[in-house]
Amino acid sequence: MGITKTDGFSLTINDTALLLKALGHPARLSIIAYLIKSPSCICNEIVSQIPLTQPTISRHLAELKKVGLIKGTIKGKNVCYCINEERWSELKSILDQFDITQKNNPNTCL
Repeated sequence: MGITKTDGFSLTINDTALLLKALGHPARLSIIAYLIKSPSCICNEIVSQIPLTQPTISRHLAELKKVGLIKGTIKGKNVCYCINEERWSELKSILDQFDITQKNNPNTCL
């Protein structure tokens, strides 16, 4: 896999790209969708809902946690995961800047 050139782009653009890359996998989107419906859960609950093995789901959870979209707290031998609402709101605010309906110029591409 090649190295992605990130020099010359703003920190916000690079950070947004990392967040979107983390969301760019169906398993991770499924995990996010499950966590949105459930206030919090342990990895085994996610495993029962998503057709992947526990180690694979743990890897996807680690990627989502690395970019801050989810949080995990240790409860005994389990890690309880939930959406990081602050980070999710931050992503939504950034994506709102790309809303084409708020564009000043009319759409001239036909």
